Amino acid sequence: MTEEHADIVISGAGPNGLMLACELALAGVRPVVLDKLPGPSPEPKANGLVGQVVRMLDMRGLYRAFTGDPTHPQPAGGWIFAAMTLNFQSVPDNPMYAMAIPQPRLVRLLEKRARDLGVDLRWGNELTALRHDPESVGLTVSSPGSDYRITAGHLVGADGGRSPVRKAVGIDFPGTTLDVVGRLAHVHVPAELRRADGGIDIPGFGPLPFGHTRLDTGGVIYAEFEPGQSLFGTMEFGPPVEETPMSLAEVFASARRVLGVDVPFGEPKGPGPHALRRVNGQNTRHAAHYRDGRVLLLGDAAHVHSAMGGPGLNLGLQDAMNLGWKLAAHLKGDSPAGLLDTYESERHPVGERVMMHSQAQTALMLPGAEVAALRALLGELFDIHDVAKHMAALLAGSDVRYDVGDDHRLSGWPAPELTLADGRRLAELLHDARPVLLDLGGGVGTAARGWADRVDVVRASAVDPPAAALLIRPDGYVAWAADAVGPDQEAGLRTALRRWWGAETGA
Repeated sequence: MTEEHADIVISGAGPNGLMLACELALAGVRPVVLDKLPGPSPEPKANGLVGQVVRMLDMRGLYRAFTGDPTHPQPAGGWIFAAMTLNFQSVPDNPMYAMAIPQPRLVRLLEKRARDLGVDLRWGNELTALRHDPESVGLTVSSPGSDYRITAGHLVGADGGRSPVRKAVGIDFPGTTLDVVGRLAHVHVPAELRRADGGIDIPGFGPLPFGHTRLDTGGVIYAEFEPGQSLFGTMEFGPPVEETPMSLAEVFASARRVLGVDVPFGEPKGPGPHALRRVNGQNTRHAAHYRDGRVLLLGDAAHVHSAMGGPGLNLGLQDAMNLGWKLAAHLKGDSPAGLLDTYESERHPVGERVMMHSQAQTALMLPGAEVAALRALLGELFDIHDVAKHMAALLAGSDVRYDVGDDHRLSGWPAPELTLADGRRLAELLHDARPVLLDLGGGVGTAARGWADRVDVVRASAVDPPAAALLIRPDGYVAWAADAVGPDQEAGLRTALRRWWGAETGA
């Protein structure tokens, strides 16, 4: 059996694993990515991205590359919460964004980017065994040719909710499983049933809006994210059903129980692949830790929850962008003490928030007059401006402030949207995934000379600048800011630079 050595191995080439690989490659680290599948999965899962992750893709130049939109992301005017409508039109600096992209296409685009960046991506290579100790991680890999071993400095498990990596290292995955059966399929909807508002009319039932609908008999989802690709699904509360092969007939029978009428849908048209799946039980689970020595968890390996509202990729891809630059610095020896530990201390609380609002949405879909009354009350509260603002930040994944050691009002939060006087946008300064000290007239750039090899200094001006200077991490979060610059502020800047990027190396 052959032996290899690698600084970092990522198990799982889904969106989160590939995004992490790209982030590491931008920082000069070449990871090995393993996936047991023979190639990118064509299975339709998520249908888009929501929340701050859309801005983060823009910070890497990927929003325009992935969408073809020559402009930049615009906030979403509203969203849904447990089949209730939220209006964000009046929310200032609305943090909620949305980007329609089927997950198979997202994976293909990230795969190409990873290969272009020199990532060693190995489809059809399955991690079958591992041992880890304080010095290294030993991996056994099965490939179409033969088995081989890799001795790695670190391993990241991005291998899904049933993560073999998480199980092998013994990280607890506490949570709950709710008795609910979900069914989802692509269907053909006759033209005469379609409504101008994106919903459909079901004979004998009436209008079925785009998105989720809650009834006392269960829940229904209808959406057409791509022309001719109508998704229809049901949610029934009760014990698991037998794990037999799924069929459209089963979906339609479930729809009759929920809606009380037959749905006049047909087999999906077009080449596919077409969604057809059943989910027995809704798991809401969160890893007790995101790291055990040289092994780290990412995405669904660290957290699973209901797909309602689409928070999964927002959470996982933000995890990847938080971890990437820190892990790269650690591997290159540029990391100050404790930097890698901040991956868990910053992202675990964000995961907890998603678990909370995911379970709240599921509870609000339950049958009963009491739940209907609670929904009516929440509907009134959602119309209050401050409540809408709170919900926008919660669902965008931007409502947790990181402890960055600086008390400026911007520090610890995602950097504000900003266009400089020369027309550049702040997002464009982060395309290379390097930290940026943005000097907006504060004259603070000289204080960072000792970090010139690790931090880019950009001197610019802006109309109504949010601060005199901002130190922005590669993941788009503000590490330090000041409204005016003097000796005290320069000392605070140097403290922040040492905290995140180590000791200075000379002028």
